[in-house]
Order: sequence, then structure tokens, then C-alpha cells
Amino acid sequence: MSDDHAAHGDSHYVKIWAYLLVFLIISFVGPMLEIQWLTLVTAFGIAGIKAYLVVVNFMHINAAPRFVTYAVTTTLVFMLLFFAGAAPDVMQSSGTNWIKPAWIEAERAYEAGEVSGGGHGEAAGHGDEHGDGHEEAAGAHH
Repeated sequence: MSDDHAAHGDSHYVKIWAYLLVFLIISFVGPMLEIQWLTLVTAFGIAGIKAYLVVVNFMHINAAPRFVTYAVTTTLVFMLLFFAGAAPDVMQSSGTNWIKPAWIEAERAYEAGEVSGGGHGEAAGHGDEHGDGHEEAAGAHH
């Protein structure tokens, strides 16, 4: 048993676990209300709070040498910088040398009601490029 665990006792960890469970329930219920700002708060805000509780209370990063905290913080900052730099290009529907995959366009068309929800791949024209012969090819493999 570590010194931190002995200092807090089991009830401390059960209490943190209960907080995490309450935050989990809130993060499930929040998006069900279909209020955009509330969904964002419950998705990202509560995720940050839960991560903080786990890192401090279960991983004991506050008891680690200072350079560990600096390394973790630096890694998170670089990850956020990478996302902020890449997101504007990746989240666009098209770019100079690329377009998003066809399945994304098919989902958009389906959600907009432009295409019926028939069989597999119907919205994206699946099967048009294959031609006939699926049955014969499938039978040959068995």
C-alpha cells in the first residue's frame, strides 16, 4: 500500500469514484436534452474534470517529480496545438488536392432527406462499379 493511499484511506477513493460516476451520468444525460451549449459543456468540460480527478487522485501526478508534470503538460499543449493547426483544413468539406470520402457525402444526403434509406450502400451508389458476377465469384470461393 502506498503512502498516498494510506494517508487518504479507502473512503477517499470511493468518494472520488462516486464523483466520477455522477459525472458519467451527467455526460450521458446532457446530450439527450439536445441543447448545443449544454452538450459541449457536458462533453468537454466534464471530460476535463474527470481526467483531472483521475490524474490527481488515482495516478498521483501531484506526488510525482516536477518534471513529470511539465512533460505531461507540454505533451498536452503540443497535442492541442497540432489539433488547432490541422482542424481548419481537415474539417472542411474539400481542399486544394482532396475531397472527403464519398460515404460522408452519402450520410449528408441521407440526413438531408435527399436519398431514401434503402439497402446497404444504396445512397453512395454501391455496386455500380462492380457489375454483375458477385454470385458466381462468391460461389467459387466456397
